[in-house]
Amino acid sequence: MKTKVLLFALTTTVFALGAKAQDKTTFGVRAGVNFQNINGDDGAGHDYDYKMKTGFNIGVNAEIPLAPQFYVQPGLLFSTKGAKQEVANTDDIKLNLSYLEVPINLLFKPELGAGKLLLGFGPYVGIAVGGKVKQGSNDVDIEFENDVKSTNLKPTLKRVDFGGNLLAGYELSSKLSFQLNAQLGMSNLEPKVDGKKPEAKTKNTGFGFSVGYRF
Repeated sequence: MKTKVLLFALTTTVFALGAKAQDKTTFGVRAGVNFQNINGDDGAGHDYDYKMKTGFNIGVNAEIPLAPQFYVQPGLLFSTKGAKQEVANTDDIKLNLSYLEVPINLLFKPELGAGKLLLGFGPYVGIAVGGKVKQGSNDVDIEFENDVKSTNLKPTLKRVDFGGNLLAGYELSSKLSFQLNAQLGMSNLEPKVDGKKPEAKTKNTGFGFSVGYRF
């Protein structure tokens, strides 16, 4: 419920700002590579020993001016995440997750040389649209629920993720841009079990590189 209220508030704010600055708002596309992992512990004091997994992101965004050199940048991304676990003498176990994400960043764009520096931060909300646990030729679909029965043996995570973004990059005078970004998940993806809060913690984290273009 809190996540829905946050997303509604962020979306309402963006549309209100966009209505005031409609003639100056610009739009862009962006695509890049993700280097993702899952951090946390199993609830018994043992940290996860997952390794980083490569994924991708692609999407669109808008830049709504607030003041000289400052913008609100809402976006919509399709992003793949997850992690992998090395297993001795057999195939790695891969956790593959796919999300639709709504990042809303505060962006600072001062002129630097012939282009502009890009510095930003802000929250994101992600909705899982698919997931699998894969080992070799075997794969199992991940279910997305907020509460499961203790008898459930299927891999299950919460559908909604949220956290924070950081970005830094450079936009050329041609409107082509290059960007580094980091993402820190703040939502525990572990569902409740029989209505009880989970002791285990599972959170998305990662960084990436992307290329964009503004129209």
